[in-house]
Amino acid sequence: MNHKIKGYFWACISSATFGLIPLFALPLGQKGLSHDTVLCYRFAAASLFVALWMAFKKESFMITKRELMLLLILGVLYAVSAQYLFISYDYLGVGTASTILFLYPVFVALLMAVFFKEKINMITLAAILIAFSGISLLYKGDNGVSLNPLGIGTILLSALSYAVYIVVVNKSKVQYISGYKLTMYVMAVSAVFFLIKTQITGGLAPLPDTVAVLDLTLLSLLATALSCVAMVFAVQYVGSTATAILGALEPVVAVAVGVLAFNEVITKNLVFGVLLILIAVSLIVLSDYFYKRMKVKKVIL
Repeated sequence: MNHKIKGYFWACISSATFGLIPLFALPLGQKGLSHDTVLCYRFAAASLFVALWMAFKKESFMITKRELMLLLILGVLYAVSAQYLFISYDYLGVGTASTILFLYPVFVALLMAVFFKEKINMITLAAILIAFSGISLLYKGDNGVSLNPLGIGTILLSALSYAVYIVVVNKSKVQYISGYKLTMYVMAVSAVFFLIKTQITGGLAPLPDTVAVLDLTLLSLLATALSCVAMVFAVQYVGSTATAILGALEPVVAVAVGVLAFNEVITKNLVFGVLLILIAVSLIVLSDYFYKRMKVKKVIL
């Protein structure tokens, strides 16, 4: 019971802190910093925080050449997902963008079906239909005004990139790497990715003031490093299924941030769209869990 309580606690911390990304990221953009600059600083600082944690835990930093190649691919995928998420903030509300991003388990299910021939059961199919019904509600506002198609496209690309990232982790030997080591190297590669981009587009801009330094520190420490480390703890204590379900706190927190910090309006369509997407993701996670349980029982029988 103590392990479960700890697991639920860390799962909530992980999803809630990840939902705080726009609270710290948007003020940096409002001060004239480009997405590439913010993301470069964010991932560089986050990788440093995780590296310090690994040093404290006396964990090895060694990786093989094969692991390095996979980590380079994962770092680029994570960077692309983060970039599209930040771009979507410019066109959609924070709550809407974060809710649609939470569709990534739907894309994971579709990718596994297309590329690895995994069967989509009836529950998963129903969940996919519910999820896209939720998107349609978010797309068409209560006042009849549609969301920006470019914003919808970028956030869907963000969710798809993150889904590919998850599939690569699950279907390669990199899944056996320590969660801390995986996180540290992925963040470091993402930081290098954006450093190269900033050099092409005009250079890495300095942080303008101490408030920006504080926002960046909180973005890197709370909404990135702590989120990833807390997720590792949660999976260790209660498993990936419970951790994924409690990940529903992420869009809920993001919606709250949008309303309280950026004066976004809560509409009926937003509420129902969020609920439908949360239901769809929960159905996919639970159907996968029960399907695996049934397979185990069949093997035992």
